Amino acid sequence: MTDVQNIVLVHGGFVDGSRWQGVYDLLTADGFNVSVVQNQTLSLESDVETTRNVLDLQDGPAILVGHSYGGAVITEAGNHERVAGLVYITAFAPDAGESVSTLIADPPPGAPVPPILPPQDGFLFLDRERFAASFAADVPAGEAAFMADSQVPWGVEALGGTVGEPAWRSKPSWYLVATDDHMIPPPAQRAMAERAGSTVTEEAGSHSIYISQPHAVAALVAQAARLARPTAATL
Repeated sequence: MTDVQNIVLVHGGFVDGSRWQGVYDLLTADGFNVSVVQNQTLSLESDVETTRNVLDLQDGPAILVGHSYGGAVITEAGNHERVAGLVYITAFAPDAGESVSTLIADPPPGAPVPPILPPQDGFLFLDRERFAASFAADVPAGEAAFMADSQVPWGVEALGGTVGEPAWRSKPSWYLVATDDHMIPPPAQRAMAERAGSTVTEEAGSHSIYISQPHAVAALVAQAARLARPTAATL
């Protein structure tokens, strides 16, 4: 059985797909065919459709990778016949009937509260003055400042979108826990990973670990590509 050669990367809220460049560069250098999804983050339904459109273009089985809110997207979109495995990068992994909103409704005691500002016309932003500390504490200061000033509006509707059938129930999954994450508490990450039956790796890093430590992320994705066993439906 050959390794899966196609990788599809899905970004989360407040950012776009360009933040995946470090991971993209490493995976393409290793010979993988990498596609980066550009979701509008307006609604879970539309983001799942956009992701499925990218999966339709793959020429064989693919590993579907999601960061943060992108985890909710891949949990639904991962039911696509081309998906051989899922990789969650400090991401939400909802069960049936759950949404990002329900998963963040009851944070663990003492967990940091993300500095999300009140909705403006149905969209959310992070407080730019606190963006680096909460979202990108281990990213170079200049890059974190740029991320804060170039935030992509995150639709409130996207947070409320519920998952139907979680793909992790039928597909193998891997999960990278970022132990210094101030957006999704590490205990919540571990709980979601355990529930999904994911193979778990832990690294000291912020919510933006996919930017600050692309080698760790690429290594986990490559591991998934080696260990996933495509079925006849994905070929």
